[in-house]
Amino acid sequence: MVQSLVHVCLAGISAGMFIWLVASGLTLIFGVLRVLNFAHGSFYMLGAYLCYTFLRFAGVDFWLGVLLGPLVVCVVGYFMERFLLRHVYPLELPYQLLLTFAMVLIFDELVKMIWGAGSIGSPTVPGLSGSVSIAGRDFPVYNLFIIAVGPLVALGLWAMLEKMWWGRIIRAAASDREMAAAIGVKVPALYTGVFVFGAWLSALGGALAVPYVGLLTTGMGEAIIIEAFVVVVIGGLGSLKGAFLGALVIGLLTSFGTRFIPTLDMFLTFILMAAVLLWRPQGFFAES
Repeated sequence: MVQSLVHVCLAGISAGMFIWLVASGLTLIFGVLRVLNFAHGSFYMLGAYLCYTFLRFAGVDFWLGVLLGPLVVCVVGYFMERFLLRHVYPLELPYQLLLTFAMVLIFDELVKMIWGAGSIGSPTVPGLSGSVSIAGRDFPVYNLFIIAVGPLVALGLWAMLEKMWWGRIIRAAASDREMAAAIGVKVPALYTGVFVFGAWLSALGGALAVPYVGLLTTGMGEAIIIEAFVVVVIGGLGSLKGAFLGALVIGLLTSFGTRFIPTLDMFLTFILMAAVLLWRPQGFFAES
């Protein structure tokens, strides 16, 4: 029983780290731009498909594919923010959601046109494809690698936002964009940079998920963005700390549900979200 619990916990933490990578970008973008980007999961999907393409057709190393795939998604994010989202910043939230949901449909159709509508098998990662014995049972090395990546990304984001000059500018613009513009901050360019960086985080999660998910499908973006939205609701809009802890909770809840209550697996996450909305609608770590 102890062995099973240890492995369920580890599986939940590794799953939560993928949700965290998507939720961190979503949270950062909302915290600065005040835009809920429903197409953020599409960046995750594009990162996975582009990484696979570099591996399969360009013959590059996996780690180079992890680098190149998200960089291409950054270009997509730049054009999306510069020529589409920038025009809906002053509008109400429903208009933003309608636009970004339309982008989800467009990205899904583009993926079907380029890669086909069927599933694509994922490759293994040389050097990280084996398993190690934990509590008397084998556990994938790649999952342990992902468990290490998540906190490292969180630490890097904290250092960037709290200790670096660019992070201070971001926090200033998020707090009072008019005052930031008055002291010389180029707010539109900053918004573009934050959006592109958020897209990169999501695409990085997708690229790293290529050996993890088993099959790449056009629905993987919608699946991860629903979980990321739940995480943001639980943790609090604009709170990276809340997003990290929320991703851990959702990952563990899903893992335990799959293992012990499979008939309720799909509902546990939404039950938790409903309970949080009833008890603390602003989330546990909402920015004041």
